[in-house]
Amino acid sequence: MLPVTPPDFTNSSGIRVETINIHTLGDVIIGGYGTLADKKIQCMFPSLRRQYPFAVAPVMDPYEHIARIERWIESRTVLRYIVTETPVNVPVLIYDIDYGERDGSGDVYATISQKRYKYVAVERTQKQEWTGNAQRPEEAAPQPVAQTYVIVRGDTLWAICRKFYGEPTLCYALAQYNGIKNANLIYTGNTLYIPDKALLKGA
Repeated sequence: MLPVTPPDFTNSSGIRVETINIHTLGDVIIGGYGTLADKKIQCMFPSLRRQYPFAVAPVMDPYEHIARIERWIESRTVLRYIVTETPVNVPVLIYDIDYGERDGSGDVYATISQKRYKYVAVERTQKQEWTGNAQRPEEAAPQPVAQTYVIVRGDTLWAICRKFYGEPTLCYALAQYNGIKNANLIYTGNTLYIPDKALLKGA
């Protein structure tokens, strides 16, 4: 959750299109498969010296936000790009962040560049026997997939995290993962994404 909500956002989707030239027909367009869109987020991390009525949690030193994002970049952590009250909820990798100060206020302005992430599963069609001194390839580890949970009457994020992770204090990270602004306010019938515990602990 960004401490200051960006004033706008854009989203895109599409396919790759190739043009080939065929004898006697000329140029022909062939539709390919889906592209992985780039997204850039313009945002501000407010200084602790200033109080803005539009700032929301988490409020901390702006360079702590920058350091966290840089750790995600270095560790190639797969995150989720969520725009509340819209259908936008996709996995992404942040690959770059530009930031700096402008007016001496201590506020840090940043541009976060990210690309949509696609999970790739490796399937084996035939088991191979390895003999001799040939090196045996490592088995591909399956990518963790977030399960879903439908909120029922009486649920709290604290209790849900205790049930799924054994650590109720992960409720704040789970709220952030699902784009919930207030960890103490959830609604019956809404669907939660329950990711691997390691993903929440790395957030």
